[in-house]
Amino acid sequence: MPTIEWPDFERVELRVGTILSAESNARARKPAYVLSVDLGPFGVRTSSAQITHHYTPGDLVGRQVLCVCNFEVKRIAGVKSEVLVTGVVDDNGQVVLTGFALTVPNGSRLL
Repeated sequence: MPTIEWPDFERVELRVGTILSAESNARARKPAYVLSVDLGPFGVRTSSAQITHHYTPGDLVGRQVLCVCNFEVKRIAGVKSEVLVTGVVDDNGQVVLTGFALTVPNGSRLL
């Protein structure tokens, strides 16, 4: 795996947000939710996330997640996706969200 320098890592804006709403995206080719994520002082942003296997909309509302906030905005199945909600893939190829053991302020940056 190639290494990177600290300044490369610093360029990635990884911030904490709380999911305010989650709705199915009927236009998506693969099952996905449209999420509204509260990033505190950085506002509420929208994300399209293929996380329907492990999570229902009710499971997601109020959950804190780690988001990449400085990718270019991307249109996904009719949704203006402004942040990338992070996770890892389990043994079955399904996304498990990155999360926190304790509540932290929305907008906090990963150090």
